[in-house]
Amino acid sequence: MRWGNPLMAASAPHERARPLAKGSVYPAKDLCSKCGLCDSRWVAYVKNSCAFLEQRFEAMEAAAHGRSRDLDNEEELYFGVQQRMLTARLQQPIEGAQWTGIVSRIGVRALETGLVDAVLCVGQSEHDRFTPVPRLARTPEEVLSARVNKPTLSPNLEVLEQLPGSGIRKLLAIGVGCQIQALRAVQPTLPLDELYVLGLPCVDNVSRAGLQTFLDSTVSSPETVVHYEFMQDFRIHFRHSDGR
Repeated sequence: MRWGNPLMAASAPHERARPLAKGSVYPAKDLCSKCGLCDSRWVAYVKNSCAFLEQRFEAMEAAAHGRSRDLDNEEELYFGVQQRMLTARLQQPIEGAQWTGIVSRIGVRALETGLVDAVLCVGQSEHDRFTPVPRLARTPEEVLSARVNKPTLSPNLEVLEQLPGSGIRKLLAIGVGCQIQALRAVQPTLPLDELYVLGLPCVDNVSRAGLQTFLDSTVSSPETVVHYEFMQDFRIHFRHSDGR
């Protein structure tokens, strides 16, 4: 009777897995936000990691923060575990940033101070400013080149494939809720010594094709839109490349 390779039997699930082929039906099906986990070998853990297949907020908050949120605290009820909440902006805004560039600046400082070896952020396609390209930025220049939000579904976690053998041991991950839940869930299996998270709020993002439909139906020159915001005055504010 053959027992197989004992080393293979002892290997972790992701070491035996393969990313799903692009265009495949993902496990969460129509609910899938294309976080990128299934585009990496860490798809092996999707059943217990995907935000749309299993919600484990309390346990994950306790693991990350030492406690879960206080449901009697209105701020924690909506925003999660916190020490204090602040509003902030850079005194010297980053040129070309969507607002002042505070997220990009945090990423730059994390590299400059040696807090991390790389920053997981989202750049853009050479051919289209709204097509997201996740990257592991190792220099401040690479972080700054990823400034400005890309309001489309982005497979951030596909870059997990690049971690083994990269020399990256300390990582700052910038991402939205579904991406961060999956990332935290697989954290014990990643070749990292330290993982920091800079979380961003998320609404109903769409595919790149869906974004184009939205732009075509709401603005007269969609090809010049640089970025936009849904504002408190219940209007959509667009900024265009010609300065409008």
